[in-house]
Amino acid sequence: QVQLVESGGGLVQAGDSLRLSCADSGRTLNVNSMGWFRQAPGKEREFLGCINWNGASTSYADSVKGRFTISRDHAKTTVYLQMDSLKPEDTGIYYCAGTRLYDRTCIRAIGDYFSWGQGTQVTVSS
Repeated sequence: QVQLVESGGGLVQAGDSLRLSCADSGRTLNVNSMGWFRQAPGKEREFLGCINWNGASTSYADSVKGRFTISRDHAKTTVYLQMDSLKPEDTGIYYCAGTRLYDRTCIRAIGDYFSWGQGTQVTVSS
């Protein structure tokens, strides 16, 4: 059973950076793909980016490409979401998720993820 916990959210100003972390209680993440998602107030949860099991492949939504970077540590216990040049429209609850489904890159579809964290709030003020 994968139990994910996000951390690192907070209140920042536009243009600032923030790094979110996602871990499974320090255990090796036993998944083939990890994804980051965001839910803004009044909107559906959206895909931001994903990374495959060995960190060799990533994929990003157009809205965050070039500003957000996903990585994972060598021990495969933690996945990170580095967010640069934050904008007020990046405000929302950020979730990480894992899946054992396999893709030659990584999984983008929200419905293919089966383990979710509780989310961490990110607020970007203008």
